[in-house]
Amino acid sequence: MGSALSRPELVVDHVPDTVTRSVKLLVAGNFGVGKTTFVASVSEIRPLHTEETITEASVGVDDMAGLPGKTTTTVAMDFGRITLNPRLALYLFGTPGQHRFVPLWEELARGALGALVLVDTRRIEQSDEVLALLEEREVPYAVGINEFDDAIRYPLGEVRDALDLTPDTPLMALDARDRGTCVRSLITLVEYLSRRAGSMR
Repeated sequence: MGSALSRPELVVDHVPDTVTRSVKLLVAGNFGVGKTTFVASVSEIRPLHTEETITEASVGVDDMAGLPGKTTTTVAMDFGRITLNPRLALYLFGTPGQHRFVPLWEELARGALGALVLVDTRRIEQSDEVLALLEEREVPYAVGINEFDDAIRYPLGEVRDALDLTPDTPLMALDARDRGTCVRSLITLVEYLSRRAGSMR
């Protein structure tokens, strides 16, 4: 799976002929956690973004605490694709983070094999709703801590306890701007989903 770590020299639109399986995955998380950046970092096709400028209409609706430089927000989804190995293509659907988009989020979750949940330790309590939504719909997930430059680096065990994750839930640190750590998190998620599927046979 390591071949996906290096970005292709050219952005390709077609799926390689060797691909025999495709998987739909969600990239989920609360508002401003880095989902759009993550999808852009790993996608081998030009990612689709539905970003809109944040206006005064968001005041009192979206929690902007800790996000002083954020000027846009996803209003539908982000979409990208990565060929993880010659036979497997992942289709990534980044979900909107605000509560008012939960109905759209639920539609995006249809047919998803699993999810990578991004969390921001500066606002970790805001991850609870996303995790609850996935658990209610029985969508298995892994968790990636998006390490923002000004965030404290907590031991993974402390983050696991704070999120009340089960012992088998994959938890890793990443930088949504860095393709290498993002691809490794997707590999970890796919391996986890593969083990789960094998144990259920």
